[in-house]
Amino acid sequence: MTTALPQRRSVHVREVEDDADLWALPPSGDATVSWMHDGRGMIGWGEAARFEITGPGQYEQAARAWSGFVSLLGGDAASAVAFTSFSFDDRGRSVLIVPQVLVTRWENRNWVTTIGPGTPSRHTPIARPGRVRWSDGALPRDRWRGAVAEAVRRLRRGELDKVVLARDLLAETDQPLDPRFLLRELARRHPQCWTFAVDGLIGATPEMLLRRRGDQVTSQVLAGSSWSGDGEQLLASQPYRDEHDFAVESLLTAIAPHCADVRASGPSVLRLRNIAHLATDVSATLTTGVDLLGLAAAVHPTAAVGGTPRRAAADLIAELEDLDRGRYAAPVGWLDANGDGELGLALRCAQLSGSRARLFAGCGIVAESDPDVEVRETDAKFAAVREALGA
Repeated sequence: MTTALPQRRSVHVREVEDDADLWALPPSGDATVSWMHDGRGMIGWGEAARFEITGPGQYEQAARAWSGFVSLLGGDAASAVAFTSFSFDDRGRSVLIVPQVLVTRWENRNWVTTIGPGTPSRHTPIARPGRVRWSDGALPRDRWRGAVAEAVRRLRRGELDKVVLARDLLAETDQPLDPRFLLRELARRHPQCWTFAVDGLIGATPEMLLRRRGDQVTSQVLAGSSWSGDGEQLLASQPYRDEHDFAVESLLTAIAPHCADVRASGPSVLRLRNIAHLATDVSATLTTGVDLLGLAAAVHPTAAVGGTPRRAAADLIAELEDLDRGRYAAPVGWLDANGDGELGLALRCAQLSGSRARLFAGCGIVAESDPDVEVRETDAKFAAVREALGA
């Protein structure tokens, strides 16, 4: 685990009257972090602390790193927030970042939290990406369709109940991509989603994996999708209902050792800009005192992003997907010094690197799935970032 810590750890909080465009506040696109929903949330920049985590036990490592930093802040820790994004599996790199400057907007009130001395930086205007060129990712469209067809054959043989397969798509622009531009466009187009940015991973996720407030835990499970927006079709389709039920059951099973009074309400239909999902709301009361990261370790990956049974799905993903997911489809969000916070799943997202963006999309596959339909569903899911980039 690598770390970077501030030399001075003083924390300053002030309320400001400012209705400015939040996305224009960071001095540049570098090191921007965000978690926004329907115009409310947080955006920050700079790094008061940074922890990079690799290998097994990434949630436990992150929890220890955050706890150690909180102890350094002492009584000021109540104002500190960490943004985090985890690797889908132990092969990748997870990151936890404490921004040096954090702007929190709730209703029409804004708070600015600064950790450390603060360093002046030159503000640059938000830049449009210009012309975008598209190319295949790890698996071209036709080869990915073949992987889905093979998964369906395995499912029909009874090797497992569900598997989630993902594909990627590459975008190249004439100049370095400005995360602030992509964030602003995603937030404008998808206000129902949580617009996030952590270490160059930018997206607008519709799925709240876990929210912890004291001893109260909530989640919204999404599985079963229609890009036509036909919610009644989803509710009436047994394959979609089965796919959804697997995802709900995997979450309930994972949180059961830590919770009581677990309740699931659904499915209902969540209609978004270019796609509709079956959604079930889950609530529970913590009985073990586990913090947000401990819960994440227990539930990830749910059947919504991995499959079921979990081990069999992971093996099939490794065999057929031919893709390093990085931090796609893993927990992303924020947490505070009390162990509370929110973690979504990193969906409808892209990893930015200079003038290149790597987009991700995936589908839940069951025995009745049609490979051609699944390909079109990934195209619909790519659309969130494609449209925001101007495609």
